[in-house]
Amino acid sequence: MSVWDDLVGQHRAIEALQAAADGHGMSHAFLFTGPPGSGRSNAAIAFAAALQCEEQPRGCGTCKACHTVLARSHADLTVVSTQGLSIGVNQVRDLVRRSALAPVGHGWQIVIVEDADRVTEQGINALLKAIEEPAARTVWMLCTPTVEDVLPTIRSRCRLVTLTTPTADDVAAFLRRADGVSEALASYAARASQGHIGRARALARDEDTRNRRREVVAIPAQLTSLGACMGKASTLNEVTKAEADALTTELDAREKADLDAAFGVVERGRRPREYAPALRDLEKEQKSRAKRRHLDVVDRGLMDLVSVYRDAIALSTGAPGMLVNEEIRTDVERLATTSTPEVQLRRISAIFEAREQMLEFNVQPALALESMMLALVAPEVRGR
Repeated sequence: MSVWDDLVGQHRAIEALQAAADGHGMSHAFLFTGPPGSGRSNAAIAFAAALQCEEQPRGCGTCKACHTVLARSHADLTVVSTQGLSIGVNQVRDLVRRSALAPVGHGWQIVIVEDADRVTEQGINALLKAIEEPAARTVWMLCTPTVEDVLPTIRSRCRLVTLTTPTADDVAAFLRRADGVSEALASYAARASQGHIGRARALARDEDTRNRRREVVAIPAQLTSLGACMGKASTLNEVTKAEADALTTELDAREKADLDAAFGVVERGRRPREYAPALRDLEKEQKSRAKRRHLDVVDRGLMDLVSVYRDAIALSTGAPGMLVNEEIRTDVERLATTSTPEVQLRRISAIFEAREQMLEFNVQPALALESMMLALVAPEVRGR
């Protein structure tokens, strides 16, 4: 057992991080990049555990330091993530103050910023100064999808750790080993997740998740009329909104209860003056989180749609290997025979355009999805 066991298909990155933990190529700042689901945050946590490890070789996975880091409860570890739209300057300033403290133990003061690409412009400026002038025993770890997601001045001061998309075989083997998943289900989840470890585990564990994905990948074959396009856009928006709400409702209620308890609302039967602004801040944060969660769920659905059209291109060009959506091969074959690879590429472009509209330009999902569905339909249907 070691802290690296849950990093799937990242052998080169593990070798580099293990060497750094042993003192070869150590830096005061690291930038972890890789596609969604590749395990950027997990790699940073595993590296933090190796740095704090009390045994040799570092990263044993069994000592107290490893356990507390992996549980994110180590006294000299700070992990910042956001389920909202951004990480603000005030939160970054708190991090900078924390990073200047000497470690409690004999190891490092480690600060991990998940989703560093969501740090606001003001926050980035505050972060840059801290990375330029780090404390002697402080290590910063930033996680982003690509190096372009942070300023050149920041990435030039970080050691780059690049993660790759795990192969389907690596993901399937991990599911069988870690979760005891059957071979058939592990193979399906590994292919359907397209290398996203978290998504693969959700597909392997939850029938409802598998059913929702089946509904999404069935959409291309059902776009037979303009009415069907509008209906599928509405359905996709509603289904993803319901899934996102289900993920956040319980957390929202728990946070509201904690706030009420902190201000003694229940015991006193009245609300102190400070309660109203605190409630407004909480509701603002929850609204931002709900919006982000909905966009994340929609985005996942869009990537599932892309996989269908990529499968059609693979069939048309005679590419070897199994399809991502082997279970709907008949639908994929129909797409491949009724449209050219060039048409499939235009459809994929339309999906990525809708994705950009929602994530970058704040277009309402319902509108972006309607426009996208109309672009996915066959040209002869649009002309009716």
